[in-house]
Amino acid sequence: MDEKKRFMLALITPAVLVLVLFQILPILTGANASFRDWHLNDPKKTWIGLTNYLYVVRDREFLNVVLPNTFGFMAASVASSLVAGLMIALLLNRQFPGRWVVQTIVLLPLMVAPVIAAIMIRWMFNDQFGIVNVILEVFGIAPVAWLTQKWTAFLAILLTDVWLWTPWFALLLLAGLQSLPPEPFEAAQIDAASAWRTFRYITLPMLRPVIVVCVVIRAIDAFRTFDIVWTISGGGPARATEVFSIYAYVEAFQFLNFGRGSAAAVLGAIIIVVFAMALYRLLNRWVEVSK
Repeated sequence: MDEKKRFMLALITPAVLVLVLFQILPILTGANASFRDWHLNDPKKTWIGLTNYLYVVRDREFLNVVLPNTFGFMAASVASSLVAGLMIALLLNRQFPGRWVVQTIVLLPLMVAPVIAAIMIRWMFNDQFGIVNVILEVFGIAPVAWLTQKWTAFLAILLTDVWLWTPWFALLLLAGLQSLPPEPFEAAQIDAASAWRTFRYITLPMLRPVIVVCVVIRAIDAFRTFDIVWTISGGGPARATEVFSIYAYVEAFQFLNFGRGSAAAVLGAIIIVVFAMALYRLLNRWVEVSK
């Protein structure tokens, strides 16, 4: 091995070690634990095969609450953030006075940690001193116990997630808009096409590859959302807003069944990989058909 290759290996070795120690090794440890009777208060670590997996897939809480909540949250969050981000990107793609100020304001949520945003939302929707109920009382509406009911708690969680991720969509879609060739738009302007027809038949089809990438990446991230849900509702009331990551955490660190929690995590990884591949194929076919 020559000196150049040794130097290249020396450069990548620290990154490889970090990847092995903090990514690959924990994944292998969790996968191994999922096949064992591994209780944190009594770690026998007896090999039990697929018992933990069978428990998870037969658990009514998992099938009737966790999976619908997770996919419902993912669909609502991605769709809402995409629409809002696209609208903002179209606005910022125009020249107008104070554009840089608007861009700065739009990007502010990207600078806020999700846990901090979730704490703010939890205080705002507090049924005793939250600002939302104060505003409702001004209009003569009775205070609402937002975080003690499933759908209102989910609304608070969804608003937080959309507020945090809309700027991300706006930023990527704006970059996509600014990379589009100007000739089709100039031709549409010569033909006196309306703004809606220009968007419907020129902008949107040309922007679809960017939208596909954004949707797939965001869907994967939304599936594993933990911090916002845990901070705002903790999966409550009565596990009504529990999503997949919360379920795995509760099984492992509240019920102290590390094997069962690991099995849930492995199942989640399999589900999201299959779902992401299917979603990418579907959206990619949508892009090909549009061409």
